[in-house]
Amino acid sequence: MAIIQFSVVPLGTAGTSLSPYVAQVHKVLQASGVKHTLTPMGTVLEGPLPELLAVIQKCHEAPFMQGAQRVMTLINIDDRRDKQATAAGKMKSVADKL
Repeated sequence: MAIIQFSVVPLGTAGTSLSPYVAQVHKVLQASGVKHTLTPMGTVLEGPLPELLAVIQKCHEAPFMQGAQRVMTLINIDDRRDKQATAAGKMKSVADKL
């Protein structure tokens, strides 16, 4: 299972506020059914890598549907295959060491 952090950044919009675009991306995520966590600077997904990448592609397209002229999507992938990993497990591992 993979853990992905990604951010979709619409460029070429009429204003500086991004929350309408973030809300639309969140709707795409809710419809996808993948496990996700919205953070102030991006979103974390958990699941099979091919499924997550397909969802990110849909999220990348969402701002274009709202009139953005350019979209930049940043992706970090943690694809651990030696054991099952979760975002919560990663956080707990660090907390246990503090």
